[in-house]
Amino acid sequence: MSKVGFIGLGIMGAPMAANIVNGGHQLFAHDHKPLPAQLAALGVVACASGEEVARQADIIIIMVPDTPHVASVLFDQGGVAQGLAAGKIVVDMSSISPIETKQFAARINALGCDYLDAPVSGGEVGAKAASLTIMVGGPQAAFDAVKPVFELMGKNITLVGANGDGQTTKVANQIIVALNIEAVGEALLFASRMGADPAKVRQALMGGFAASRILEVHGERMIKRTFAPGFRIELHQKDLNLALSCARQVGVSLPNTATAQELFNSCAAHGGKAWDHSALVRALELMANYDIGAPVPE
Repeated sequence: MSKVGFIGLGIMGAPMAANIVNGGHQLFAHDHKPLPAQLAALGVVACASGEEVARQADIIIIMVPDTPHVASVLFDQGGVAQGLAAGKIVVDMSSISPIETKQFAARINALGCDYLDAPVSGGEVGAKAASLTIMVGGPQAAFDAVKPVFELMGKNITLVGANGDGQTTKVANQIIVALNIEAVGEALLFASRMGADPAKVRQALMGGFAASRILEVHGERMIKRTFAPGFRIELHQKDLNLALSCARQVGVSLPNTATAQELFNSCAAHGGKAWDHSALVRALELMANYDIGAPVPE
């Protein structure tokens, strides 16, 4: 049994933390909100600060929304860095800047501790089912030490390379996901506006080369109009901002990523920043003045 710390108990973090406890580990947790009742019932120890979590745990996991939040958790007064002792491992499972991740890792390494960037894919469903894909950057020895804990949260766990490479992989993942959502949205909107039943079109496409997890899960959301967030548009906007910003720095053009970001921006402008990212289709529908599944105008 390891002593594990967990900071950030939101939509993703809370079920991930629960899976660690259910796997037999002692968990010390901190969040800006009170400890969720379901975690308290599992025996999770609530800590007053990141510093306290770091003093209690040997492996400290962070799962917060964005780069500034990770910086604050690590290095602000009462942050994780102040509670570290040599030999501990800090694991950031947030989705943040690959460039700043390398800087964070260097500062943690200077304290005698290892650092892993280990962002995830799979959303709330994957967090609850312990089926997340985990993309890791950092040293092999630290990865090997933490892997049993990763295996309680995910299925596809890969050490990609050095610090920052996990975050780079996650940004690439988010490019693929956004562009697939756009493609599925355009296809179902086109089919529906042409008078075909979008549910049957989706069913037919699931048996061919166009089949994908996005068509399966988010295509159904688009047809059923269920846009309660599993992964919020504002978070995908953040990830595509990382993609476009890093691409500018290295001189790479990402034209379709930019288009997807503009569609997310349109959704946010219409009050949809907290919609599920599958609701990108709403921007396409607004431009077409037609919603998937609606009667075809005469």
